[in-house]
Amino acid sequence: MKRITNLFLTAGLFVAAAGFVFTSCTKEGPQGTAGTNGKNGVDANETCKQCHAPSMVDRVAVEFQMSKHSYGVAEFEEAGNGACTSCHSEKGFIYVCQNNVPATFSLVNGKYVNNYTPDAANQFGAIGCWTCHSSLHTTYGIADLAFTTTSPVSMTMYAGLKEINIPSDSGVGNLCAKCHQPRPVTCGYDPAGRVLNYDSLVSHPDVVAYDSALGNGNHGVKPSYRLGVHYGTVGAIFAGVGGIELAPPGGVSYSNSKHTTVAACPDCHMASPMTGIAGGHSFSVRNSKETPLTSSTTFNFNGCNADSTCHAKEPITATSTYWATKRAGVKLLLDQLADKINGLGMGHNILHADATSANLWAGITTGNWDGYLDFYDASANPTGYWKLTSTPKFPTLTNAQLGAIINFQLCLREYSLGIHNNSYTTALLTNSIKSLP
Repeated sequence: MKRITNLFLTAGLFVAAAGFVFTSCTKEGPQGTAGTNGKNGVDANETCKQCHAPSMVDRVAVEFQMSKHSYGVAEFEEAGNGACTSCHSEKGFIYVCQNNVPATFSLVNGKYVNNYTPDAANQFGAIGCWTCHSSLHTTYGIADLAFTTTSPVSMTMYAGLKEINIPSDSGVGNLCAKCHQPRPVTCGYDPAGRVLNYDSLVSHPDVVAYDSALGNGNHGVKPSYRLGVHYGTVGAIFAGVGGIELAPPGGVSYSNSKHTTVAACPDCHMASPMTGIAGGHSFSVRNSKETPLTSSTTFNFNGCNADSTCHAKEPITATSTYWATKRAGVKLLLDQLADKINGLGMGHNILHADATSANLWAGITTGNWDGYLDFYDASANPTGYWKLTSTPKFPTLTNAQLGAIINFQLCLREYSLGIHNNSYTTALLTNSIKSLP
């Protein structure tokens, strides 16, 4: 909780040690200037105080202490892990943005390698101010607050073949989606490790994706506890891309809510004024740290209700139709899809449940599913039920069934119970339910 305070103290000590003391900065910084022709010079400290004041950076630093970007990320345990540090470290994130590192895969020595990774020298660093504002302390003007990126996001889940674009507010939502995007599902039995062809799940829904009888003789996905798309699915759902758009008989068409084109992440997640610990640079809509998303915690709706083009005419509250009714509808669909997926186990659940605070999505579904599969994993899930080659063997999955599992993860882990993009979320869940027996 003291990271930001320490960040500024450390930065100040470092700057002093390097000879860049703010009262006598180099010509690139806010140097003082001598007076001429009877006019006073400029005090270098005055330039610093334009930002480093209680109403500016000092306030933001305190707000950021409330953010999970400050206390909840795993930058220390992921340091040096190239597959993770593009999002879980400051240096890694800046590197992939500034070098336009593609989200493609390359075949190297017979193995597909994800190119979306920083080089070995940039795989560390706690998330902080410079992560999103990587130009800080360069011009000492408003340009310092420029965002690290606002470009459309090439989706690593699709090996760069699709992109997320949140166009409102000059694309600032793309800065968030750069990390808050799903990860790829790979063909586990393919020695080369290529990314799954998601289109085939839609075009050939009855083809077998995993055959229980073949075991290690399969050529498709390899079921495991972590089979899926990781956690950051919200960027894709918000933009209305990346879901497995199954098209069963009697299904519904895919569309997007207005949020996709008229809203951006900061509109609601950085609402002002703050409500408790929600809003500003806490990036939170909930005035709560750990309580379940479905609890009676208060929310900061100031961003939703501030603009006449949004909900100012009919303000959002915790009981309004646009909030409570739509969330309840998506929760019901998640429960129904979970029942269908678990029914594939013929007596034992496919999905993994966790009612503890370790499950970020506890309470979102009636069964407290977390999106993982209840698969035996010696370290991550030692009490897991399903296995690959020994009994009880994991059941056969068709493409449609695998697609439904992926959609369940996407819609569960976007975390808002459909508020980000209710139309797209509802279509994904409804068609997934209709695609399963």
